[in-house]
Amino acid sequence: MICKLSSKTINNVRFFAQNNIRISQGKLHSNSSFLSKACIPNTFEKMDALELKLGNLSSSPYVNAVQPLKLIICGPSGVGKDSVIAKLRECRKDVKLVVTATSRAPRPGEVHGVDYEFMSRSDFEHLRDADGLIEWALVYGEYKGVPRRQVDGALAAGSNALFRVDVQGAATLRRLMPEVVSIFISAPSEAALVARLVARGTESDENLVLRVAAARKEHARLQEFDYVVVNEDGPSGLDDCVQAISKIIDAEKLRTSRRHIKQ
Repeated sequence: MICKLSSKTINNVRFFAQNNIRISQGKLHSNSSFLSKACIPNTFEKMDALELKLGNLSSSPYVNAVQPLKLIICGPSGVGKDSVIAKLRECRKDVKLVVTATSRAPRPGEVHGVDYEFMSRSDFEHLRDADGLIEWALVYGEYKGVPRRQVDGALAAGSNALFRVDVQGAATLRRLMPEVVSIFISAPSEAALVARLVARGTESDENLVLRVAAARKEHARLQEFDYVVVNEDGPSGLDDCVQAISKIIDAEKLRTSRRHIKQ
């Protein structure tokens, strides 16, 4: 169906172009049954009349596209953070892990640039002194920090930047970036957490004591986080945990404070 319209009316209904309408040489073309009905001249006459009373009808979006999120995932050693993050990245290609830099030696199976950026203490200190770290801390006698270049690269690519940090790093990031979304991952119980640490087989008895003591302090600060998700034992525990985090990401992107709602 073809309707002859004034150039003024055509300008008033440019937003119909988003619904497969083509405007050309003063004519409106549509193959859609819904838009064919909208092509009734009376519709546009009413719009012209309304514009005389209301002023120009804007075709600008009411809600702007959301910017990428900055996300923190935190939790005690042995809670399964690495497994959760790996699964989350499989499910969501819009999540980019900001790989933490550390001065500690890699554990068996850990890969440089994937699990951590492994570097010497002197290289870490040089990066720190050059303002190349957003935050850093001394953890269990070793340096850990967040490289600035990785965060900037993720956000520039439109990805959600995911930080894997401890509670001390999370507190620093919240202070530096108040908009960050913080998620604490918990084990079902302290006994379950200790069982996971023992099963990992990488800790001495002395280190186990230190990590359990640290976990108690970390759980005491749980209220500082926006969300807490329990990584349950059992075959569906990991998937359920990841799905919960994915829902958090989706919900956060719908917040009015992030969408810059037009007034």
